[in-house]
Amino acid sequence: MKKMTAMLFSLAVGLNTVSMAAKADAPKEQETDVLLIGGGIMSATLGTYLQELQPDWSMTMVERLDGVAQESSNGWNNAGTGHSALMELNYTPQKKDGSISIEKAVEINEAFQVSRQFWSHQVNSGVMHDPHSFINTVPHMSFVWGEQNVNFLRARYAALQQSTLFRGMKYSEDHAQIKEWAPLVMEGRDPNQKVAATWTPVGTDVNYGEITRQLIGSLKKDQNFKLETSSEVTDFKRNGDNSWHVTIKDVKSGDKRSVDAKYVFIGAGGGAIKLLQKTGIPEADNYGGFPVGGSFLMTENPEIANRHLEKVYGQASVGAPPMSVPHIDSRTLDGKKVVLFGPFATFSTKYLKNGSLFDLLSATTTSNIMPMTHVGIDNFDLVKYLIGQVMLNDDDRFAALKEYYPNARKEDWKLIQAGQRVQIIKKDAEKGGLLKLGTEIVTDQQKTLAALLGASPGASTAAPITLDVMKKLFPEQFASPEWQQKIRAIVPSFGQKLNGNTALTQQVWDNTAATLLLTKPPVINMGDQTVAPTQAKPRTESGKQDMAL
Repeated sequence: MKKMTAMLFSLAVGLNTVSMAAKADAPKEQETDVLLIGGGIMSATLGTYLQELQPDWSMTMVERLDGVAQESSNGWNNAGTGHSALMELNYTPQKKDGSISIEKAVEINEAFQVSRQFWSHQVNSGVMHDPHSFINTVPHMSFVWGEQNVNFLRARYAALQQSTLFRGMKYSEDHAQIKEWAPLVMEGRDPNQKVAATWTPVGTDVNYGEITRQLIGSLKKDQNFKLETSSEVTDFKRNGDNSWHVTIKDVKSGDKRSVDAKYVFIGAGGGAIKLLQKTGIPEADNYGGFPVGGSFLMTENPEIANRHLEKVYGQASVGAPPMSVPHIDSRTLDGKKVVLFGPFATFSTKYLKNGSLFDLLSATTTSNIMPMTHVGIDNFDLVKYLIGQVMLNDDDRFAALKEYYPNARKEDWKLIQAGQRVQIIKKDAEKGGLLKLGTEIVTDQQKTLAALLGASPGASTAAPITLDVMKKLFPEQFASPEWQQKIRAIVPSFGQKLNGNTALTQQVWDNTAATLLLTKPPVINMGDQTVAPTQAKPRTESGKQDMAL
């Protein structure tokens, strides 16, 4: 009996030892205050804000690819424009009476000034470095031809001159003057063609991928921040205290782990909508997504790149949606000057450039299929446009280039694929579904999860967009005197409008230009009205939403 008891005791001790060893070897559940999903500019910007506003919070960033800034934020996957409505004609729609609405243009410009202040603060704080590596002065031009478009641009210029944000802009219908601004656009052009252009010296070319890498590089220096690449979020479960239990898969090994997060931010570009659906929050049922890709003609020929030193945006063809707005851009990427022309819309069922062909199908649910169907019916012009774009051949694309660069040679150019965007479709009680403009922030009722959906204007307004995210996700902290004081140190104009405030606009322009090593801005003189406000004969509009690539 004693031997039996001893044997049972030994067996129990052994089993307990094995159990304890197994527990010790099992992966421990990770905990974090904030989980940032996606290694792009939105997550990087939010993380940078939070590191300064709440330095005691722990943060974990997970990225599906093996490095950050490889999708939409990558310099080759977007137009690299510092969108401030200086040249983008779709931000100034024409009203039925022929007058020009500048409200959206002012909103976009104000937002970009917030981004400039945010980046300047990071440079001054040592978070970012070498401004020329991520932002450079590139004049912004609008260029049109034909009497109707010339009348529109003239009226647009006059309307914008009523705002402090657009002073310094010049207007001309003179071939010689426009050639001085953009020689390659005018050389070889019919001297009798009626043309017009606006030009402003305070435009910028921005490498959002470099900004993302620098911000995350700085975040990684903090012991409270952890970056996990090759890590794909596969599931969400809400805990009893409203925090989140998130399952993450190692895409290389297939191993799964989990993290408990008090707050979750989904900033995964085109992948955000599928992740939002996985959370199971009721707000996700309101959204569907339609993927749109883009390609550009690109040249590295220094004879072209060293002569075309501006971004030139044109007018979409009559009946075409605003996403087709053509532009020929001077870019600085990977340390060299290149010129890009496009975009040419492409279609793929992928939601990300490195996504799955099943993305569209897997994100189509019983909740969003009808809104998506309604949008397809209501936007038939868009469907026709996309079909037409897919059917384009090399000669068609080259013919489009020659409208902006008459002396272009085909051998200098090659076609490159840019990124994927997902245009948001939202349920609407009246119309069934709406194609949504801009960026949409979706939060749960418990204020523990936020997702960023949408495509345009995107990265150029990352700083103000993430301020809105924080206001919705962290309402108590955002309203606190401590956060408010710190936010004003990061963005000095926070809470104020620049439009109409000459002194503040000039101060923001001058200070950010000095820090970011940009061309010194012009002196704002609102008394100098060189063109009186005019009304143009209404143009034929497609009426489609902005789907800028």
